[in-house]
Amino acid sequence: MAVRRRIVARGRVQGVFFRDSTRRKAESLGVSGWARNREDGAVEVVAEGEPDAVEALVDYVRRGPGRAEVSGVDVTEEEPEGLSGFRLG
Repeated sequence: MAVRRRIVARGRVQGVFFRDSTRRKAESLGVSGWARNREDGAVEVVAEGEPDAVEALVDYVRRGPGRAEVSGVDVTEEEPEGLSGFRLG
């Protein structure tokens, strides 16, 4: 059964390859969804897939890639929409 999470990461998360690193991690985990920069400086991620894989991606976003400095993460449960692939917005 698939799950869906909306993840908003705050801190130094733009301009540090956060979205692309998250895409690569999601693809390696078999998670579908998207990632985009927000005007408020945060990065927003939607992830759908197997519960363990989505949770692993949430954990990755909490840490971020090497040059990121994540100061806070909000995670919201949502109903899956049947997304396929992972895109950057």
